[in-house]
Amino acid sequence: MTGLTPLDWVAAQHDGILETLCQFAAISSVSTDPAYAAGMAEGAAFLADHMAWCGLENVVVAPTAGHPVVMGDWLHAEGQKTILIYGHYDVQPPDPVEKWQSPPFEPMLRDGRLYGRGVSDDKGPVIVALSAIAAFLRGAGKLPVNVKFLIEGEEEIGSAHLDAFVAEHAAALGADFVLSADGAMWRVDLPTVTVASRGLCALEVTVTGAAKDLHSGRHGGSVANPLQALSRLLASLHDETGAVAVAGFYDQVLVPSAAERATVQAIPFDEPAYLQAVGASEAAGEVGWSTLERNWLRPTLELNGIWGGYSGPGSKTVIPSEAHAKITCRLVPDQAPGSIRDCVETHLRRHCPPGVTLKVTQEPGGAQPSAIASDHSGLHLAMQVLEEIYGEPALQVRMGATIPIGGIFKHRLGLDTVFFSFSTADEDYHAPNEFFRISRLHDGLRAWIRYLTLLGQAA
Repeated sequence: MTGLTPLDWVAAQHDGILETLCQFAAISSVSTDPAYAAGMAEGAAFLADHMAWCGLENVVVAPTAGHPVVMGDWLHAEGQKTILIYGHYDVQPPDPVEKWQSPPFEPMLRDGRLYGRGVSDDKGPVIVALSAIAAFLRGAGKLPVNVKFLIEGEEEIGSAHLDAFVAEHAAALGADFVLSADGAMWRVDLPTVTVASRGLCALEVTVTGAAKDLHSGRHGGSVANPLQALSRLLASLHDETGAVAVAGFYDQVLVPSAAERATVQAIPFDEPAYLQAVGASEAAGEVGWSTLERNWLRPTLELNGIWGGYSGPGSKTVIPSEAHAKITCRLVPDQAPGSIRDCVETHLRRHCPPGVTLKVTQEPGGAQPSAIASDHSGLHLAMQVLEEIYGEPALQVRMGATIPIGGIFKHRLGLDTVFFSFSTADEDYHAPNEFFRISRLHDGLRAWIRYLTLLGQAA
């Protein structure tokens, strides 16, 4: 189908675009679990076939040390800018499956929403970007700008091998900036563009007491209890004000300026509604900072899991041999994942109670915090397009979560990343009953077409 404007093309292809998304979301491309290896291979192959159908050239499923990257390009807009478009085809595990109202890998349309694992994070937004490209190449016959695609298969496991891949292929990935189909908008009722995300590092802690589980009557009070020791150790990580009590943790933290804090405070935020939505009775955290400031501007240290001993029904009078915990830290500029991991490990070793031995495993990798200048031309174009689509000014917001690509593309390619996703933070990605609003599918198609058109006119 040729000779159509891009908007006419997507209107004519509405049912086909939705069906493509359903087919894509039906593939169980879970990156973290080896049991889904076949789904990962199928997801990469499906994506490569669809990218070629859209009109992209040089499409390849490129191997990494983990799951492959799918790449393609179209580079015939002489004298125009080149953008590197990013997304990911891997998804979170569906567990707990029993909490789903419909099977996670059988996409279901209900009340204007498409339900299924990965429809919001990130398969819906990826199909939006690709369909916009197809609207130009299959409809009008050409694009107004040059594009390169990099769709990875490991975002949900921290983009474990992407840094090495980008370093190796830096010459082929050169562009003016990155336009990301990942990175949800903050709220469904407010057009937003994310301008910063926090970094991440992780550790696992094991405390060992006796060589085996012991009877708590015969041995209680005679030897150290690893659960008690671990509880004391973990409690030492924060002080009474909620601040992280690890020496060196804040050494590289840049204190936000008054202007930065004023910008955050000016963003409409209903704290009681937020607390109700998450089911919490009151806000908590580091004293002296608002909820949004703690989430966007401050680093954190969180306990993600603690286990050991008996947790089945009834009672078992046991002193466990081991106790374990998982820790993650969200980082802000200029904190480095490796340095923070070292600080936390040093603290744990210094404060480990007597009578137990301590093992600390630093999870490899990690992600750098990232930010884009508020006056970046690609960012302002995104805000202009959002205002056209939604009829109100778009806001610049930050993200408490971590998207590793921002730091990777900046470090390896010198490129800033503009986040232009049309999923929203309330769509239950990473949880049962993930969904993607069909209205946002339409909004995204219009916005991506408009963005590419205006970018071509700006050259």
